[in-house]
This record gives sequence, C-alpha cells and structure tokens, in this order.
Amino acid sequence: MRWLRPITALVAAVALPLAVPPPAQADRTPVTAAGRPAAPVLAPQGPDRPVCTDTPLRLTFDKPPRLGSSGQLQVHHADGTLVDVVDLADPGTRQRGIGGALTDYGEVHRWTYEPVVVDGRTASVYLHYVLDPGQEYYVTVDEGFFRGQAAIDDRETWRFRTQDGPRPGASRLTVGGAGGAGGADFCTVQGAVDFVPENNTAPVRIEVAPGTYREIVYVAQTKPHITVSGAGPGPAGTVIGYPNNSVLNGDAAMSDVPARQSYCPRRVLPQPDRFNCWRAAFGVDADDFRLENATVHNTTPDGGSQAEAFRGNGDRIVLDRVRILSYQDSLRLQGRAFVTDSYIEGDVDFVWGTGGVYVQDSELKSLDIGYVSQIRNGEGGPGNVFVRTRLTRADTVPDGSVLLGRIDKRFPASQVVFLDSVMDAHIAPVGWGISDGDCTTVTQLRFWEHGSRDPSGDPVDTSGRLACSHQLDMEEAEVWRDPATLLGGWDPRPATHDSRTTTDGM
Repeated sequence: MRWLRPITALVAAVALPLAVPPPAQADRTPVTAAGRPAAPVLAPQGPDRPVCTDTPLRLTFDKPPRLGSSGQLQVHHADGTLVDVVDLADPGTRQRGIGGALTDYGEVHRWTYEPVVVDGRTASVYLHYVLDPGQEYYVTVDEGFFRGQAAIDDRETWRFRTQDGPRPGASRLTVGGAGGAGGADFCTVQGAVDFVPENNTAPVRIEVAPGTYREIVYVAQTKPHITVSGAGPGPAGTVIGYPNNSVLNGDAAMSDVPARQSYCPRRVLPQPDRFNCWRAAFGVDADDFRLENATVHNTTPDGGSQAEAFRGNGDRIVLDRVRILSYQDSLRLQGRAFVTDSYIEGDVDFVWGTGGVYVQDSELKSLDIGYVSQIRNGEGGPGNVFVRTRLTRADTVPDGSVLLGRIDKRFPASQVVFLDSVMDAHIAPVGWGISDGDCTTVTQLRFWEHGSRDPSGDPVDTSGRLACSHQLDMEEAEVWRDPATLLGGWDPRPATHDSRTTTDGM
C-alpha cells in the first residue's frame, strides 16, 4: 500500500532520547579470542524469571550496534509457531496498531513507529503484538540484522517465559519498565490500558512505577473510567513519551492515505481535524479519564512539526499534577476538561483545542517567541478559562514576543479567559492576535482578562490590548472563577488535591 513508507530522517534523528537504559548485568559484553564480536547479552532470558507480556526485547553488544538493511528478527511459541516478525526490508514492519484504534469509518488505524531503537550498546526491539500470558517463547535473529553479528538461529539460545496476567476485571494494575520489575503486571502503560475491558463501567487505576516509558499511548473511547497515576514522589519521576509528530503520524504523513484508513474518530471539528489525532505522544478518546503525578513528553525536537504531548478528546478529563512537555501544540483538549497544579511548556499554540477547559494554579512556560493558546470553538460554545496561572518564559525569550492567544477568522466566536494570573514581560502589550483578519471579522470573539499582574505583584498595563478584547470587571470575573460555569455544571474541584504553587518544571 502507498502509505507503508519508511521512517523519515526526522524520526531517525529523534529516536533515542527516551530509550530505556540497558539492564545492569549488561555493562560489558566480552570479545572472543579471535577478536570477533562476542554474542550479545540477551534479555529477557530464561524461563525462571517470567516477564511482562508486553516486554521489549533487548540485545547488549560490546560496542554500539548498527542495523542492517535486511534480515528478520522472529518470535516463536515454544512449539515453533511464528508469533511476530520485525523485517528490516519491509516498510510495513514500521507500522503497528495501538490501543485498538479505529478510524472514523471503523477501520483499524496503524501508527508508524520505530521497532528497533539503539541507545549506546543496547538495541531495544518493540514488537507489534502483546504476547500471551504464561507461555514460553524463543527468538531468532538473521545474520546481518545487526551488521557484523552472527545469526541466532536455534531454539535454545534466546528463550524466555511470560508471566501470568492479572485477574480479569482487576481494578488496580501496575506498570514497571524493567521487564516487570518488582512484580509489575505490565512493562508499558499501553499494555495496562489494553487489559482494561471494552466498554468498561468500573474505575480502573493504573499505577506506573518511576522510570521512562518510550511509547505512544492511546486510550480508545471504549475504555472509559481509567486513571493513570505516576507512583514516584513527584511528576518528574514517571515520564511517558515518544517523538511522535505530524511528519510521522499526522497531516504531513497521512494526506495521501484513503479516508477510511486515516480519518480521526470522534471529530469535533470535522474539516480541520481529519488526521491530527494520531500525532500525540499520549492520546485519549475516552470519557472520565484522569492522569496524575506524571510527565508526558513529546521528544520531537524544536521545529520538528506539530507534536502534541497530551491530546484529550473526551468528556470529564482531569489532569492533576502533571508536566506536559513539547514545543508546538503541547496540550490539546477537546470536550470538558480540568487541569490543576500542573506545568505546561511549549512555544507555538502550546495550549489549544476546543473546550470547555478550566485550568487553575498551573504554570505555562514559553520556550520561544510564539503564542500560549489557540482555542477554537463555535458560537456560544465554551472555550478555555485560566485561573491563577503563572505565565513564565525561558531565559532566551525576549520581552513582548508572546501573545496570550491567537485565532483566525474561521473561528470568530472563540473564548479565552485569563483571571488573576501572573504574566512576565514576554507577554506582548497587545496581548492577543487574529490571523487572516481583524476585529471587524470576529465580532463575537471572547478574549477576556481580569486581574493580571506582573511577577512583582503590580497590575499589568492592559491599555494597549487588542481593541476587541475585554477587561472583565470584578462581578463578571467572579462568574468565570466557578468551573461549573464553563463546564456545564461539572465542578471537579472536590475530587482534586489541595492547590499547590507550581515551580519551574515542577
């Protein structure tokens, strides 16, 4: 098929930052007496220590390995049945289904991803499928799969067993990255999400051990009532992310793919949102989803195209004590959502979506010249309200170089409200912008503000704000301090932790 094409140079350039470090026992691989590379250290290895069904496969060499241009790595059941193949000569090996994602037409969507990631002397192989629980497997590797390395072509060299899975209907699942370290149920967040039953009706809590999880995560709309919680002492301890972006899995990659194989499900804005749901590091189409005490990092480099860290496209989504890291379009929320005590960074439109979204007691850090928000909503529809937020900047961001928000004339009734917020001098005196138009083309625009102060506590001079923006009075502002006003009667505050003051990067 036309759309099964190789990874771009951009993907290759960003494939490494989130790789999981090699196991401790693989610090040194010996060289044979003849000077040839010794056999790599293999993990997982042996049936005595069962591992997660979603475990990566790792090979640690005496020096950094180089991938070949052809050859296969095959996973077999103990009886010889072929289970999965990574084929370096087949572009299709760089695609996989994730989370049971279906397009708007009900067809399986396949993401482009990197199946083999080299970090130092260790190569990690990410399979296309989750393995069966309580089964024994062996792995073969063709000569040339790694340049200069001999084949692994027998049934005994690389064998391992998967552990038994959690009990069906479990309300608490655990994730640990190092082969199920500490008795974790799964090695990946996606493995735990996939275990939650379709059309789930009961709360399920997924506790993720401290560490870095290099993966795209997708929660389909058939998996509501999930909480993903980092188990570390703070949100920086648990990092989930991937270098996903528009070039890899968005508009730039999908424009020539047939609609049945590419159109986003549950589209809020049917025309502009045809493909852009697939490019996030962590995407949620389910209702009643909660993420807490964790970091989501889209590791796409600066200038590497639109690249959401977290995309939420459901009803009653809560982000509590999270760090959202990317550059362009870092956080996208559509549908009712609540964000509290969190840290969000980026440069261009790094908070965007439709609404209504209520953000409180959080830090919004600009990494470069650009725009904090781009909120698109229809006439009378709820937008985004930011209460007691701190708008900070990287040291390199000049004064007057960032807008609170921008919109184009296709969305003339959009709403963005900043209440009681602290704004550094990088926020431009005009405050707001309209692309491809002016105030006469957006007569219903709701760019509102009240009580803005600078870091010293002095009122911000708003006399130069965009003519069609509005400074709310005390009575008007009080109405919008109540989340229920924006969120159709939903007030999630009692379910969250007490407010804390965020620090730079938390």
